[in-house]
Amino acid sequence: MSQLEIPRFGAILAPFISQVPPTTMPRFLALLERGAANRYREWASMLPDHAEVLLSCAACEDAIADLIEAAFTLDPSLSEAVAAPLPAALVAYRDAFAGLDVWDQLRIQANAERQGAQAWRTIAKQIDDASVLDALARCSALEEASADRLDELIASHAPADA
Repeated sequence: MSQLEIPRFGAILAPFISQVPPTTMPRFLALLERGAANRYREWASMLPDHAEVLLSCAACEDAIADLIEAAFTLDPSLSEAVAAPLPAALVAYRDAFAGLDVWDQLRIQANAERQGAQAWRTIAKQIDDASVLDALARCSALEEASADRLDELIASHAPADA
């Protein structure tokens, strides 16, 4: 088996993240989390024997978005500016998986979850509010829990001769 190249999602998504006002970046990331939740639901329909695990990962993505939306208020006048780059960002995210078998997609997603956990930690370094810091720590934990679930799922699927 050839080495799977793991994309750097921060670099892939940076052109879209840079289009939103800096103070709204966490809210834009929350929208991306909802997009990832939808992707998990697609994987669950592709792998019905593993739907329970994949749907639990989708629930984590939605929970992350909920936490961020609660922790970072959004001025309604900025809603459109936050949403505008989302469609193209979601295409770029999907393109990172293009042409790959579903199990390789899940391997990449497990790594993407760990990248996401680190992104929340990086944002936390700029925050003083204890409740927001708690929300960000919970987001990182949810990302890592999904990564661990995916790793276990992938390991259980690995062929005996791998």
